[in-house]
Amino acid sequence: MSASIRVVHRTGFTYAGGATASFNEIRMVPRSSHEQQVLHSRIDITPVPWTYTYTDYWGTSVTAFEVFERHESLQVVATSTVDVARHTAPEPRLGWADLTTRKVTDTHCEMLEVTDRVAPPPDLLVTVQRLRGECANPREFALAVVDLVHAQVQYVFGATGVHSQAGQAWRQRSGVCQDMAHLVLGALRSVGIPARYMSGYLMPKRASEPGVAYAGESHAWVQFWDDGWVGADPTNNVLPGDLHVEVAVGRDYQDVSPLRGIFTGSRTSDMFVSVEMTRLS
Repeated sequence: MSASIRVVHRTGFTYAGGATASFNEIRMVPRSSHEQQVLHSRIDITPVPWTYTYTDYWGTSVTAFEVFERHESLQVVATSTVDVARHTAPEPRLGWADLTTRKVTDTHCEMLEVTDRVAPPPDLLVTVQRLRGECANPREFALAVVDLVHAQVQYVFGATGVHSQAGQAWRQRSGVCQDMAHLVLGALRSVGIPARYMSGYLMPKRASEPGVAYAGESHAWVQFWDDGWVGADPTNNVLPGDLHVEVAVGRDYQDVSPLRGIFTGSRTSDMFVSVEMTRLS
């Protein structure tokens, strides 16, 4: 199975009193890989800025731009069409001993760091260590952690913010996809499994009608190392499929924020976001 999907992501800011200048970068264009191919992408920015596009350290396409004229609002529209054909995950490849080799620890050292943003709270860490002893291999453990987080943390929009730490979501047993991804990342890294944060989009309806536009939103999941990156979506407790569209990869949300920047001339701003997804085939 495969899917061709068009994504229209609109976002930006309105400034109370107007901005005299703004400096931003966006990560909103899907990435091409062996499992998805970008057929078309376009970025429209209002007001028209100076732009520079590059690929960051993690392999994500970034457009940096600057606006040097007074503006009351800033709007970014990213339109992309992508073919997605995810492969069925193979059987486990690595054993626990394989994770301690320098080939893994040196190559993926940045995806092994347990920062405050993803660190499991003490009670979760106790459960993680128990699961580590019960699971025969890293992949079995990783999927058990995904199942645990999905079962214990309820998706509640607005329960946390973009700067929240994973521990907050675990303590209140509620959060959003970002929090669930962070919890899984911290748990996997704490036992030596390299894991990275994935951001992108998920078609809201699996039985979506071709040609019909659906309201969507940005989504987050994880990939863990098993002699190759294996995806897992703790929010939905599934392996990512043809309806998951990858955009950015990093250590955590901080590396993949769709739009971020600074501005001058105004004290406050309000952000707006909308995502429209259409299955073409």
